[in-house]
Amino acid sequence: MTNTVDTPDFYTYPWATIEYVERSGEFITLDFKDGSRLQAHDWWLRESVVTDGACDPTTREGTLDPADIADDLQVTSVELDSDGALAVAFSDGTAGRIHPGWLHHVATHRHRVDSHLPPIKVWTASTFSEPPTFNGRAVLSGDEELKAFLDAVCSYGIARLTKVPGEGSGSVPEGLASVTDRIGVRRSTNFGDIWNVKAEIRDNSENSSANSGLRLGPHTDLPTRETPPGFQLLHCWENSVPGGWSRMSDGAAVVAYLKAEEPDVYQALTTLNWVFFNRSREHDHRWSGPMIDLGLPGSPLTIRAFYPVRAFPDMDPVDVPRAYRAAKRFHQLGADPRFEIGYPFRAGDLVAFDNRRVLHGRDAFDPGVGVRHLRGSYIDHDEVYSRLRVLTRHHESQHQSFFEGVSA
Repeated sequence: MTNTVDTPDFYTYPWATIEYVERSGEFITLDFKDGSRLQAHDWWLRESVVTDGACDPTTREGTLDPADIADDLQVTSVELDSDGALAVAFSDGTAGRIHPGWLHHVATHRHRVDSHLPPIKVWTASTFSEPPTFNGRAVLSGDEELKAFLDAVCSYGIARLTKVPGEGSGSVPEGLASVTDRIGVRRSTNFGDIWNVKAEIRDNSENSSANSGLRLGPHTDLPTRETPPGFQLLHCWENSVPGGWSRMSDGAAVVAYLKAEEPDVYQALTTLNWVFFNRSREHDHRWSGPMIDLGLPGSPLTIRAFYPVRAFPDMDPVDVPRAYRAAKRFHQLGADPRFEIGYPFRAGDLVAFDNRRVLHGRDAFDPGVGVRHLRGSYIDHDEVYSRLRVLTRHHESQHQSFFEGVSA
């Protein structure tokens, strides 16, 4: 069946079959052939009609101001027209047709925040010893390869590319910028939108413990922000130093372990606040929150665990001793061999990971022996999830068209 009805977005939906329509108070109940059911409120149906002024046909955004809805607005008639679309008329004199496939995607919860995203897979050191790895040149040129890479990043919280080009020259752009441009808008911070990680602390610059040869224990970046960056990408341009191995552990696995096995520690880490404060000459970012920030229901996990910027207990003094002991236990587990993996950075490697979930760190190294030069950038969850949803929907649409062609 050809899509002949505009939808309140820019996707193409398979034409679903509605078998039964019934009025239920202020709702219209729709039963679909596959057994799914949707209870659609009269006012929501009014907002969902693309024609007749409720949704702009160009932007597909709603234009009906709720303040203008009549208190007694209701559906006056509803039926399936000749091709199976839902034909609806309203008491304000408007009428329109609604795509049954679009209604079906709501009935099957494909409209929700987690739609078209892979399920989260919690991992430990027994799951894999190095991140899931993909060919960087293929990801830079192919949407299917990019989708597979982002699937892994969103599912495991970490994935790696190899053979990503370094410093741009002539017509060849820098690899990190090329990868992030394939995904979405980079998030700029006080370090810029792309920054260097080199063992060179300088006066009058944005410095960090990362720009040294010190060991960095398991942590997440920028807990000093109301919303820390969602994903971090680190690209190795050059690495000839002995040591300095990258260390990663799945914070979601650590949190799950604490919740099940050490509930007192879990309670302290999820309820007791700390002030996180970046110690910069030119900036003063600070935020108060627990080390394990669960947020609102449905929010992504946010771990605030960068001890160089965890500055002040923000709690009743009676809670400070157990807060410190809980913080110690969290960092012990983050570096525990049961949870942590380690691997070297090689030139051309690019590792992307969920900065609010995956704990990252590195072994110490001697900055006087060899060169270790990484380039880094942040991209928020929103950008990565949006790109992956679009890639997934295009993938599903292509496969749907293929199977429809075969069945025909």
